[in-house]
Amino acid sequence: MLNLLLVEDDLDLAIAVVDYLELESIKCDHAVNGVVGLNLIKRNTYQAIILDLNLPRMDGLAVCQHMRDLGDDTPVLMLTARDSLDDKLSGFESGADDYLVKPFAMEELIARVKVLSRRRSGQINKLSIEDIELDLSQKQAYRNKQVLKLSPTAIKILEVLMRESPSPVSREVLMQRVWGDEQPDSNSLKVHIFNLRKQLDLAGGPPLIQTITSFGFALRRADEDQA
Repeated sequence: MLNLLLVEDDLDLAIAVVDYLELESIKCDHAVNGVVGLNLIKRNTYQAIILDLNLPRMDGLAVCQHMRDLGDDTPVLMLTARDSLDDKLSGFESGADDYLVKPFAMEELIARVKVLSRRRSGQINKLSIEDIELDLSQKQAYRNKQVLKLSPTAIKILEVLMRESPSPVSREVLMQRVWGDEQPDSNSLKVHIFNLRKQLDLAGGPPLIQTITSFGFALRRADEDQA
């Protein structure tokens, strides 16, 4: 059972979120301001944290930054009423993993926290999709039990694609997850994807990295592609 923390000062929204999570068999603690939220974070272990950007006493950016300074790697989904690039970049710089703009659909909130909850360091040591295995602790990938010769960047790309599989990942999201705010030009991603495909193909089996036209990439069989 997932154990989450919601830090949100809008009580009506908080009650709605906590109630909906309970319907999904997800336990969720609630804090009404940043100071209370940070104290709960220090005392408890959560699989993910839903953190409002604008909070009394200590805002979401400060809470997230303080968490990271303490070495807490719990994934954070930041809630905000603002959708500007500067706000998102500030959130990522403070250590947030994902953003959700208000108002949002509860189904999307559930989907995102479930994905985030699998990213906690040490929570999952191995990922497995089809005949591909990724050892997160050793940073080593295998296909059909064969070691894949991949760069650290290619390992990161493969990890993102495996965690999201079979859903597609946009180029923008993939680059943000792999390089953060200091991103290279788009050709670098193309080269790494090419080399990753090459290594996977050399190990045998059907092609699994699919290009989603005008969007990004997905790790899945070709027959799973959707129109």
